[in-house]
Amino acid sequence: NMLADLSLYNEFRSWKDEPTMDRTCPFLDKIYQEDIFPCLTFSKSELASAVLEAVENNTLSIEPVGLQPIRFVKASAVECGGPKKCALTGQSKSCKHRIKLGDSSNYYYISPFCRYRITSVCNFFTYIRYIQQGLVKQQDVDQMFWEVMQLRKEMSLAKLGYFKEEL
Repeated sequence: NMLADLSLYNEFRSWKDEPTMDRTCPFLDKIYQEDIFPCLTFSKSELASAVLEAVENNTLSIEPVGLQPIRFVKASAVECGGPKKCALTGQSKSCKHRIKLGDSSNYYYISPFCRYRITSVCNFFTYIRYIQQGLVKQQDVDQMFWEVMQLRKEMSLAKLGYFKEEL
């Protein structure tokens, strides 16, 4: 039996009957506490909160660094890190991607570690949004729950610091 967490399964079944993106509903609340918050907790906490909000609003974009012409950036953009400094952790890391939040003009350089954390949470949100919008038609409730558990596993791996270079 794959259903190790029967209470979450039951919460998921209830959620699926009336899907909401409200983070206080029992199903999402548990995943926020156990997966989403820990995944998106970074030492630069203000930026981390903005990242979570952008993920929830589906307004975060990630792009590879190096495909853009070099622009002259004004001094205020300094805090956004750079190719050698992660904006979310403040650590010196090689950053191959950068994120943009909503319609802000700032880009934030992020390390592979942070990128995997953010993308694993985005993947979870994408899937439950699909369910909420009625776009998941090929799967029954058990298959949907199994997919949710796979996405939670990805978030857990990301949270622990595993990341796939090519993700």
